[in-house]
Amino acid sequence: MIPVILSGGSGTRLWPLSRGIYPKQFLPLVSESTMVQETVLRLAGLERLQAPIAICNEDHRFMMAEQLREINAQAEAIILEPVGKNTAPAVALAALAAKNLDDILLVLPADHVIENIPAFQRAVVNAGQLAEQNYLVTFGIVPTAAETGYGYIKRSSEKIDHAFKVAEFVEKPDVEVAEAYVSSGEYYWNSGMFAFKAGRYLEELEKFSPEILEACRLSFAGAQSDVDFVRLNKDAFSQCPSDSIDYAVMEKTDKAVVIPLDADWSDVGSWSALWEVRKKDSFGNALTGDVVAIDTKNSFIHSGNKLVAAVGVQDMIIIETDDAVMIAPKDRVQEVKKIVAVLKNDQRAEADLHRKVYRPWGYYDSVDNGDRHTTKRIVVNPGAKLSVQKHHHRSEHWVIVKGSAIVIKGDETMLLSENESTYIPLGVIHSLENPGVIPLEIIEVQTGSYLGEDDIVRFEDKYGRT
Repeated sequence: MIPVILSGGSGTRLWPLSRGIYPKQFLPLVSESTMVQETVLRLAGLERLQAPIAICNEDHRFMMAEQLREINAQAEAIILEPVGKNTAPAVALAALAAKNLDDILLVLPADHVIENIPAFQRAVVNAGQLAEQNYLVTFGIVPTAAETGYGYIKRSSEKIDHAFKVAEFVEKPDVEVAEAYVSSGEYYWNSGMFAFKAGRYLEELEKFSPEILEACRLSFAGAQSDVDFVRLNKDAFSQCPSDSIDYAVMEKTDKAVVIPLDADWSDVGSWSALWEVRKKDSFGNALTGDVVAIDTKNSFIHSGNKLVAAVGVQDMIIIETDDAVMIAPKDRVQEVKKIVAVLKNDQRAEADLHRKVYRPWGYYDSVDNGDRHTTKRIVVNPGAKLSVQKHHHRSEHWVIVKGSAIVIKGDETMLLSENESTYIPLGVIHSLENPGVIPLEIIEVQTGSYLGEDDIVRFEDKYGRT
């Protein structure tokens, strides 16, 4: 069995913690591990498990590789989607990457919370047995409420081992319909998790959505391997229709079965959902960071940097980060995505970027910004190196705060230590490398007429960036 980690979501409803360049699946929202890591870790102990295949977009490739390495999970492949095309093409790419068409793909979204691991693993084992019999298995979550935010799966009366034949998939219902679904006992929440043989999925996809399979085959055939990553042919993949597994295959095949799963599952799709799964105090508050709450009940309050004080607050979400504060009643958190839409429309960086931006070599934190200057705190991991580059519109001043740095500036190479500095004039080719065993910290002051991150001309990069 090959775990297939789907990591294409942007998590806009969990803004401002989750953003386009650093979405919720790469954040430690429920435990000390990130959601991607939890997705892999909850498989520990299952037998005959192969290395995972991860599907993510280009912007998230280094985070995916690094977070898997942190838990000693070496991926069989990290497939980079040049554009998002939904789950049916993503899983087709994983099936094409499998070495054996009889291998079973265990398809897992990277942003789920599952508390009852033994129950989940039992369902996975049962799903594997059904997949061996050429069924296409989906996991239906036993509903705990008349939830209108999920699609539903209706089971038929025909039982096959631990599963039921699927009668139909249904869209997100209104409250009245959802209540009828739950009371009937015949409906499950659609989890978006699946298990089937790689070859069987490709056969059914070719039968029902041949244009998707053709585009995936062309893009995979033209793919290039780059260190940890498989880079698809962008032109071919861009022509692929966008569709979900449900629409493309599962609603049409006669081999779909659903395994009921009662394992304290959540897709953490909103702040209220995250409040539900977090540990709470005796007043029903989920508090993170430096928070003082007085006469406050049933609220989620997160402090990333500053003291957050609340008095007389009830059923509220308050989220503070280094560059944004979001406040909303708990029953309106689904509308947070409207904030992101406004920010995108206004071309504000906060829609996609945190003040702290992660790179394959480490990260930088934008401390201060002006019309013609930017100040950053840059941290370079041991052994890491920024690309050999130049800028057309800015010069840079570097001061070493901690560690040591190898600096290339034009034809000059120098080793700088703490309290030493250098100046990089506009247009001069340069690079920065950490040769030490501790993180290198520098303060960078940029000055110039244009200070955008796209003012970089790269000549050489160890991470394959262009």
